[in-house]
Amino acid sequence: MRKKVDERIRTLIENGVKLRHRSMFLIIGDKSRDQIVNLHYMLSKAVVKSRPTVLWCYKDKLELSSHKKKRAKQIKKLMQRGLLDPEKVDPFSLFVETGGLTYCLYKDSERILGNTFGMCILQDFEALTPNLLARTIETVEGGGLIVLLLRSLSSLTSLYTMVMDVHERFRTESHSEAAGRFNERFLLSLASCKACVVMDDELNILPISSHIRSITPVPVKEDSEGLSEAERDLKNLKDQLHDDFPVGPLIKKCCTLDQGKAVITFLDAILDKTLRSTLALLAARGRGKSAALGLAVAGAIAAGYSNIFVTAPSPENLKTLFEFICKGFDALEYKEHIDYDIVKSANPEFKKATVRINIYKRHRQTIQYIQPHEHEKLSQVELLVVDEAAAIPLPVVKSLLGPYLVFLSSTVNGYEGTGRSLSLKLLQKLEEQSHMTAKNVEGSLSGRLFKKIELNESIRYASADPIESWLNALLCLDVTNSIPSISRLPPPSECDLYYVNRDTLFSYHKDSELFLQRMMALYVASHYKNSPNDLQLMADAPAHHLFVLLGPVDESENKLPDILCVIQVSLEGQISRKSAVKSLSDGHQPFGDQIPWKFCEQFRDTVFPSLSGARIVRIATHPSAMKLGYGSAAMELLTRYYEGQFTPISEVDFETNVDSPQTRVTEAAEKVSLLEENIKPRTDLPHLLVHLRERRPEKLHYLGVSFGLTLELFRFWRKHKFAPFYIGQIPSTVTGEHTCMVLKPLNSDDIEVSGSDNWGFFGPFYQDFRLRFSRLLESSFRTMEYKLAMSVLDPKINYADTDVETTLSTPEGFLRSLRFDLSPYDMERLRVYTENLADFHLILDIVQILARLYFQGKLPITMSYVQASVLLCIGLQHQNITCMEEQMKLERTQILSLFIKVMKKFHKYLNGIASNEIESTLPRLKERVLEPHNISVEDDLNEAAKQVEDGMKTKMEDMLNPELLQQYAIVDREGDFENALENGGKITLGGLISVKSSRTRVEKHGKHDGHKSGKKRKGDDGSKSNKKSKS
Repeated sequence: MRKKVDERIRTLIENGVKLRHRSMFLIIGDKSRDQIVNLHYMLSKAVVKSRPTVLWCYKDKLELSSHKKKRAKQIKKLMQRGLLDPEKVDPFSLFVETGGLTYCLYKDSERILGNTFGMCILQDFEALTPNLLARTIETVEGGGLIVLLLRSLSSLTSLYTMVMDVHERFRTESHSEAAGRFNERFLLSLASCKACVVMDDELNILPISSHIRSITPVPVKEDSEGLSEAERDLKNLKDQLHDDFPVGPLIKKCCTLDQGKAVITFLDAILDKTLRSTLALLAARGRGKSAALGLAVAGAIAAGYSNIFVTAPSPENLKTLFEFICKGFDALEYKEHIDYDIVKSANPEFKKATVRINIYKRHRQTIQYIQPHEHEKLSQVELLVVDEAAAIPLPVVKSLLGPYLVFLSSTVNGYEGTGRSLSLKLLQKLEEQSHMTAKNVEGSLSGRLFKKIELNESIRYASADPIESWLNALLCLDVTNSIPSISRLPPPSECDLYYVNRDTLFSYHKDSELFLQRMMALYVASHYKNSPNDLQLMADAPAHHLFVLLGPVDESENKLPDILCVIQVSLEGQISRKSAVKSLSDGHQPFGDQIPWKFCEQFRDTVFPSLSGARIVRIATHPSAMKLGYGSAAMELLTRYYEGQFTPISEVDFETNVDSPQTRVTEAAEKVSLLEENIKPRTDLPHLLVHLRERRPEKLHYLGVSFGLTLELFRFWRKHKFAPFYIGQIPSTVTGEHTCMVLKPLNSDDIEVSGSDNWGFFGPFYQDFRLRFSRLLESSFRTMEYKLAMSVLDPKINYADTDVETTLSTPEGFLRSLRFDLSPYDMERLRVYTENLADFHLILDIVQILARLYFQGKLPITMSYVQASVLLCIGLQHQNITCMEEQMKLERTQILSLFIKVMKKFHKYLNGIASNEIESTLPRLKERVLEPHNISVEDDLNEAAKQVEDGMKTKMEDMLNPELLQQYAIVDREGDFENALENGGKITLGGLISVKSSRTRVEKHGKHDGHKSGKKRKGDDGSKSNKKSKS
């Protein structure tokens, strides 16, 4: 049966086409897809140009049954043969077969970014997330349609209780009931969107879209050429600059007046050639930022710039930029392969993205991609372009800036999620420096100029698009304007922490909406990366709770108080022992409960997951109140709240559970049909803000946080008595930071703790973490900044007030353990180094052992912070002195001086407790033992003299022995004399005469055998006598 379509639907579509605004239709019913054909037909009639293209998004399968596909093939054949009668064919099948449809799974929705369609169809409502909603709706051009298909509902309010696919991720073992607050707010927001119509599958408009009753066709302001006012202005600009080179050809590629003006500003800075300007281009998504930058870079090449560097988080982000550089080259009549070459990346991670363009037309010129952290390569740069600067960590962006021309581009808000740190901190600082330069006339030539450009006009659709306004409000995308200036900053001690009731926050009441927008504004301002999905997590996740820090509230003033700080908390734990054991054995971690599962994985402990705790998901402070103590005050109050210090005893005794989930009374129970149902925000809602004294806290054993490890953040959590138990070894690809999880045990009577450790049950785990971290410093964390490594290790370096004996159990036991690490030769080498007799390379192997023992607290030696840092860098991180010079900003000689002082302290301590033992174990040459005599030296000498005298006396007596002298006797005295005289003997002057003995030699020898002296003497005398006798 044919039925006349409501005229208001046609009017809405036609008005959208005329104004280049988008329209949205929510169709409820099982036959809703049949109405797509009618809507597409009406759109085709209204659009003068070709048939609108269609994007069809779905979860896993299209609702096209197999027999319909067969019939579609038949229809195609009939159409080719010209035998088709359109009246007899199913209109939907005909629509599908006529082409122009692009199908896309929700999980592959990233690949449609940057494309443009005339109509977008979203089926499988339960699979939609805020990210998907924004990503798909943003692809629709001005005048296009967005169609959401829902199955039959007995009542619209049943959407409130619809189970969404994403809820599966929000559920944990202890919190399984996800709420539908986001859907409730989504449905209520549709009533306020003027370009949205909710209808059934027969195109009957439902009461929620009552605003469409008063719709009337709009007249369009066009001139004789059919151009609107904005288009006319752009055309005039192009005509005006037609003959200017290189501006004229490039400006023709611009789509909006804003974009044209931005390109002119960039080219002015390029042609100025003083290289002292910094230009920042800020805009929301779909405003043509990358295209404007691309055209400007093409202009820089035409102006003769040789070295141009481009950076972004990934080269894939620069696809549009390089595409428009090439379009700019085409406009400037450069030919590819003749005047320039495009170089693609060989890195598989970059998916063949363009990384360099080489130009040879006039002289050698290059446009080169570098990664953000490679700022040391910027030595010869003339122009640096930083695209998507908000997605790069702020310190990295600062390091990229230098004495050259800089173009920054950043998304202020949008569905990809952004951080406002760039625009709030860096751009503000650059602007201040520029003002200072302007005031100082003398230094104006040396100072840098800063200019900010904003693009407001969208490329795809006209400005003031109602769907854009609705989406921005629903997903809190354009919240940067919601940050109110704070008139008075109260002292942190006067502020109070309040619990935020999420039912009221997401109820779509006027005041609740304003409060929500302000809360989200703080989130966006404080964090690098935000996503629309965060909103659904805040709304629907059963374990999440919100707290806000407010100053003193004056109830007489009827206005919302200023939000100084927002804390989002997720309750975790209470996991059964069985689940923990199963998770460990399977090696699989369920969604949620991040800290319990990570703790369980790291320490293989199955008891910890059964404890209950809270993970602080986010803490965001107002940009005007940063570093004034508000975050610390909020954390202090939250800790006291969960330790039960705010709840009066009487309330604890008698109060029943306040937070029992509120029963949602849906109007479906009243059996009202869809066509009569009127949806309005609920009125029976509790107070939005509840003071902590009026709410009973959950019983918790610990608080935890997971964050990207930076020195500033770690010190903040450390100040609040949180200690780390896990640091990821692989840094994040986006921020370059390691994931860190910290924990703080709360006062609880449920856990038995042995010893008086400040960390309670967490003590042994913390010590184990520190031991593992110190071991990993030589590998995974070798490049970590020494200050951060020292903060994480938190070693005790001051032992001045500590008794050393209590530090070590027994010196003997310590020595026994030391034997395995240090040999006596090591100690000797250490001594030699401390006496400046050797180079430090001689003891590098010993330093590693000593550093490990020291940071484990086994060597109680007092050091300064710098000395301990030097020991950590050399001993644990194995860094060379050159790297340490850069990090510590000290000279080489200073570092070595500190190092030798540390070694002297080690040697003195170790020598003091182990010198004897070390000496005894060193090998030595064997020495003779010299023992004293029993008698004195004098007595000994006297005795020796006596022995000599006695010997001499005996010898003399022997010589005067008569028997010995007998050998010289003359036997025949007279006769012998006479014979001697006769033989010519003469009497000498001395009166001596030699008389030859008449005895034979045999006789002599017989009588005196062996008497040498006598024999000699006799021989001598005999010879003499012989001689004399001869004479």
